[in-house]
This record gives sequence, structure tokens and C-alpha cells, in this order.
Amino acid sequence: MTRQAKHIFKLDPAKEIDDSTLKKIVNSGTDLILVSGTDNVTEKNVYGLLSRIREFDVAAALEISHPDAAVPGFDHYFVPTVINTEDVNFTHGMLVEALMEYHDFIDYESISLLPYIIMNQECKAFKHANCHAVCDEEFIAMIHMLDKLYKMDYIYIEYSGAFGDRELVKEAYEAAEHARIVYGGGIVSKETAKEMDGVSDIMVVGNIIYDDAERALETII
Repeated sequence: MTRQAKHIFKLDPAKEIDDSTLKKIVNSGTDLILVSGTDNVTEKNVYGLLSRIREFDVAAALEISHPDAAVPGFDHYFVPTVINTEDVNFTHGMLVEALMEYHDFIDYESISLLPYIIMNQECKAFKHANCHAVCDEEFIAMIHMLDKLYKMDYIYIEYSGAFGDRELVKEAYEAAEHARIVYGGGIVSKETAKEMDGVSDIMVVGNIIYDDAERALETII
């Protein structure tokens, strides 16, 4: 993910995607392919997906949600940190663990911290990361903290599987002075993409790729 990106397709290494669909996705004109998953992410399936992506001329990044599955060859790497988790392992525990093992091999110019605020209480990521529900006031306070105190490059507002509260996302977008607001969740058509386009800097599209690839392509506006 670069600061100039506007649209990202997220591919899950644990999910099947045929060659024809993959070709359409990577040749779609999206700004970046982000390889990321919650369950069953392994070094083998990450490398397998990367090898297929590298047959095409497209930028690719890996979200390191499983340190053991980090493989070389990506253009950039993101380390997720969940802000509304109750478990310190998901804020910095996995990051510290990874740095203890890989510090001598890391090019810090090619790695970024990616703070998440996970809003959909029903999604797998919310439960996996042991998150707590966030009220509007706390949400905006988190945006100010990450943007103005931590000076993060990105803030990822994750609704995963559901279309989010546009007005709340807009409030975050207008409040951020430094960070680029990344939005993910329920972008399944040109209409939903247009709705979030004006209130976020970057849109991430994932699940619809596996449900209806042709509709996924419509999200590039």
C-alpha cells in the first residue's frame, strides 16, 4: 500500500481462486494486491499465491498476521495492530515476537505498521482479535490518537463483511490530518464504492472477489 493508492484488492492465501479470475483481478487496474488472511495462513500458501501474482505486472504487499508465514518477494509488508482489542498480543505482541526473530533481516523501509479499528462485531476478525465494541466518541478519539499523537501513515477502519456507517467514516476522514483513512467492508459494487469514495482515501475490496469477480471489478472507479 502506497500513500498514492486509492483501490486495493485483498486476496486470502487460504481461499481458492482460479487462474482466470486471478488474471482479471491483477490486471484490473487496481493499485495494489494485498495478501492477507485470518485463518489457515501458511508459508506454503502465501508463497504459492505470490508466485502466481508475480506472473503479472502489479504491486503486491503482504499483511503479516502470522509471522511464520512471512515470505520474501513482496514489494511492501504491513504489520497489523488492532487498536480496540482486549489482548496485548494483537496490539504489539506479535510484532515484538517477529522482531525478536527477524530483526537482522528486516528492511525497515519496506515495512509499515497498519493500525486497525475493527467495527463489525459479527465478523471473524473482531472475534479472533478479542475486540471490544467502540462507541462513536471512542472511535473518533482513537482516530485523533493515531493521527495526531502516533502520527500513523494509515488508519484502517474495518467493517469486514458489512457496509459501514458512512457518516462515521466521513467524520474520521475529516478529522485525520496526516493519516490516510483506509476503509474495508461491504464494497461489493460500483454504487457502494462510490458511496465510500468521498469519505476515505483508500478502499479495500476482498470478499466479493470470491463471490462474484465481475462485480468486484466494478469497484474500481
